[in-house]
Amino acid sequence: MRGPGIRFDAVGLSLGGNEILNGIDFEVAPGAVHCLIGPNGGGKTSLVRCLLGQMPHTGTISVDWQDNGVIGYVPQFLDFDKSLPVSVNDFMAMVCQKRRPAFTGLSKHNRALTDAALERVGLDGKRGARLGSLSGGERQRVLFAQALIPDPALLVLDEPMSSMDEVGAECFEAIIRELAAGGVTIVWVAHDLRQVEEMADAATCVNRTVLFTGAPADVLVGHEAEALFARAGEAEPGDAAP
Repeated sequence: MRGPGIRFDAVGLSLGGNEILNGIDFEVAPGAVHCLIGPNGGGKTSLVRCLLGQMPHTGTISVDWQDNGVIGYVPQFLDFDKSLPVSVNDFMAMVCQKRRPAFTGLSKHNRALTDAALERVGLDGKRGARLGSLSGGERQRVLFAQALIPDPALLVLDEPMSSMDEVGAECFEAIIRELAAGGVTIVWVAHDLRQVEEMADAATCVNRTVLFTGAPADVLVGHEAEALFARAGEAEPGDAAP
């Protein structure tokens, strides 16, 4: 597996007359763990959605695929009606197979893939559990499991550990290290300074525009960066996972 390189060139985004992003320029190296950091409301999630093709941006985002064109995506949280009688297996059937209706269940092939993914995130005993009964951290692990099917060349993470307990966070970190060692390109919206310093190959600070970009050892120094991370970690209304 070799993940793609990505180039953001003069990327801009305006919604309802409000400028969200302006002049975003930076590159993600193939197979790198590249963290997006910055204060809440600075446009990191919007930039990720532009990368995923979910928002009509200006400028260009070029993805140079080296291997397969599979993207895995883990949002910050799963917003759904918790009273719905949907099991973990039902959810995996809905999101992981395209040609077979979810109500018929998982195919033999996809069941093997989802079972392996759920075991990988430590949820092999939760296959039949109702999705709404899981904790926020467990639901994040389900989202991570679906992002691993099929094997992605590009993994996009939008603060996936915001509701994680220690066990879940350790599981996420181990899988991210494993994927990175296998050459997967990882674009990760992060707020934990320790994780960025220890795990990222590069970090880009976004606050409407790019404030700085480079290796964590070079850019995450001084009181200004520490204060920035303190602001980035402050919760805003609607940020909390369910």
